[in-house]
Amino acid sequence: MIPAVIIKKIKRIHIKSSRSVNNIMAGQYKSVFRGSGIEFEEVREYAPGDDVKTLDWKVSARLGKPYIKLYKEERESIVMLLIDMSSSLKFGTFSGPKLEKAAEVASVLAFNAIKNNDKVGAIFFTDRIEKYIPPKKGSSHIWRVIKEIFTFSPQGKGTDISEALDYMAKISKKRSFVFILSDFLDDGYLKSLRRIGSRHEAIGVMIYDKGAFELPQKGFINLSDFETGRQIMFDAFNKNTRKEFTSIKDAAHRKTMDIFFRAKSDVIELETAASVSDTLLRYFRFRERRLK
Repeated sequence: MIPAVIIKKIKRIHIKSSRSVNNIMAGQYKSVFRGSGIEFEEVREYAPGDDVKTLDWKVSARLGKPYIKLYKEERESIVMLLIDMSSSLKFGTFSGPKLEKAAEVASVLAFNAIKNNDKVGAIFFTDRIEKYIPPKKGSSHIWRVIKEIFTFSPQGKGTDISEALDYMAKISKKRSFVFILSDFLDDGYLKSLRRIGSRHEAIGVMIYDKGAFELPQKGFINLSDFETGRQIMFDAFNKNTRKEFTSIKDAAHRKTMDIFFRAKSDVIELETAASVSDTLLRYFRFRERRLK
């Protein structure tokens, strides 16, 4: 039985996301996330001027007349959402936990994909692969993905992005758009990111909370690591301590950006207080300008 408070959150995000995917946003998505390749459609009798390379010799021999193969451009894409379910996503200051932001991002991306007749799948991960939802179409499928984000209880607490990327590479052979929704409190995944980028297009969505970059001015405080449980005491009134703390957090943020830069993959920065639809729309427009 899903608690009423969780159902309320799921409905709120579902409704908010579906409204965000207006004609402008859906149009931007469609223009930059297209399927690739061609697929066989039918055969028809050869006509003068047709390319002889398209002749279907088996059908022609069977029917005693030359026939050619007709193809259509393959427009359908697969959008895979790699969703970080580690304990650090439960953190949040004034704008709610990062996990709720991840749910909203997943929902908006999924609604855009469904509106474009694309399939959407999801991989939930921590320091291990927690759950795989195969790509499907339909709004009921989106509801399932959002519900799983709020109701699924992961076994792991840490983060292993390489594990998620390598798993994605194993299960999906068809080129996909892979969105990695995480706070990226991990390193050592550059090789996996490069590998998956050779077949798919990987796009990071780095969800962060500004409150995590500064110590509250409250004297001596204990901060707990959500993933390891380790506690560290800080003198939050000490200026040097505060400065060093912010410096460490900034360096980790820049390191994530550098990993994606070196892998030649895009990364979207999303602060928990920011608008998901506005942030994604800016990215869609950026991609469109780059493609021209």
